[in-house]
Amino acid sequence: MRRSTGFMHAQRRPGVVASVVHRLSGLALTFFLPAHFLALGSALSGAGKFERFMNVTENPIIKVLEVGLVTSLAVHLACGLRILAIEFLDLRERTAATIAVCFAFALASGLLFLLNIQMGLS
Repeated sequence: MRRSTGFMHAQRRPGVVASVVHRLSGLALTFFLPAHFLALGSALSGAGKFERFMNVTENPIIKVLEVGLVTSLAVHLACGLRILAIEFLDLRERTAATIAVCFAFALASGLLFLLNIQMGLS
């Protein structure tokens, strides 16, 4: 029986999935940074311009994107720490458990942020 070594076979391995998610969260953060710099730049241009920019962030769609951003940041942080642990510690045998902890941390971070937003709206 021939063993498959293609991409579809690799997708079933937890480390590959974590690697793809880590890269995607990094991409999400790179799209956020220009918007963040625009906000900082508008603050330097005056209070009125900054207030107009901040009013845009009150849109519910932006709030959902903020939760996604915080979750992406947490995923990127946790997966990055996982990579460091693999490099410096002997965690290869517990990779699936480590990945589960990383994703649980990210989900908890996103949910806590969402809860903070909901408590702030009432």
